[in-house]
Amino acid sequence: MNNIEPQTSQNAVPAPQLGRSAAFTPHQGPAASQPIASPDPAPPLQPTEVPVPAKRKYGTGLILSLILLGALLLGFFPRWREHQTALADMNQLAIPTVSVVSPGPGKSPDGLVLPAEIQPWREASIYARANGYLKDWVADIGAHVQPDQLLAEIDTPDLDQQLEQAKAQLALSQANLHLAEITDHRWQELLKSASVTEQAAAEKAAGRETAAASVAADQANMRRLEELVSFQRVTAPFAGTITIRAVDIGDLIVAGSGGRELFHLAQTDKLRVYVRVPESAALGIAPGQTASITTPENPGRVFSGIVTTTAEAISPISRTLLTELEVDNSQHQILPNSFGEVTFKDNQSAPSLVLPSNTLLFRAQGLQVGVVRPDNTVELRSVRVGRDFGQTVEILDGVTPADHVITNPTDSLVNGLPVRIDNGSAEVAEK
Repeated sequence: MNNIEPQTSQNAVPAPQLGRSAAFTPHQGPAASQPIASPDPAPPLQPTEVPVPAKRKYGTGLILSLILLGALLLGFFPRWREHQTALADMNQLAIPTVSVVSPGPGKSPDGLVLPAEIQPWREASIYARANGYLKDWVADIGAHVQPDQLLAEIDTPDLDQQLEQAKAQLALSQANLHLAEITDHRWQELLKSASVTEQAAAEKAAGRETAAASVAADQANMRRLEELVSFQRVTAPFAGTITIRAVDIGDLIVAGSGGRELFHLAQTDKLRVYVRVPESAALGIAPGQTASITTPENPGRVFSGIVTTTAEAISPISRTLLTELEVDNSQHQILPNSFGEVTFKDNQSAPSLVLPSNTLLFRAQGLQVGVVRPDNTVELRSVRVGRDFGQTVEILDGVTPADHVITNPTDSLVNGLPVRIDNGSAEVAEK
């Protein structure tokens, strides 16, 4: 079937194209040239607003508001919580945390133990009294000698010649005295017969007295030189042990303490032990009191000593009482001039308290410690210390066993400062 192209006129309106669904019916006659009018096509669909109910709009706005509010809350609460946490941390840091320790009793089961210096009962440095050369020595170190025992001999040729000269001078003086006596006797006889004047007789008598004085002076000089010659023999002044021999044969010997020490003698059968007792324990020391003595050269050995005397005065330098003890050393088991330890039994009725050394504050008011009161505030207390044991010190006054004393206190510690106690730091100080 052929499509018929419609004819158009000037007044005709172009007909729109038909779709495949449009059907054309052929007509005969004049009307065939006119196209058959089709129904007016629908205009193109344009987007139009669909009316939304008011209730739906309200619900949408509410949801959006809730979402916005939730977002705000999710952002605000974490920041607020962080602020509160930071504020709490700052408040915590504003209160310092301290470690504390309680004063403990000073453990001294052996009583009062003090260092001591052990010295010989007697000792002497032996010097020469005569110039010369050492001829020989007969006592070496470690020799136990008796009083007046020979230690060495000194050769003194110059002194020997001086003694010979003094003897000759004495003989001359004695001869002059003999002549003066004869002359005085004769002049006294002549004076009886008035053969000489009284003045001349008096002069002869004075000559005799002068000669007698000269003899006495020469005798004294000779005895002095004899005494010096006797010092050729160096002897022990008392019984003891030779601890030093500082010369040998042929050495030049110079008299006096300005010369060389020949020997050093120590009496060690008994020993003197000197100990310095602290002022706090000075009243507990009295003559006749017994004590135990130990020495490094005798580990495990304990010697007994007796207090013989004290200085009866506190030293202004060391604030101690110098005490002397006597120890029997007849077996020579204790070496003189050594150090030891003296233990006084039952020196104190009650043990003192001790604190670590790092609790002390050195202030202008003296030694102080920081004590934490029950309300967790600081109280600065002045203390009086006794013996120093190194890591701990003895506290004589100022604290009690129930106090909590701050360790490693800062210089900024003041009264009334609030603090916090470290829970794991509370302990009792031990010596």
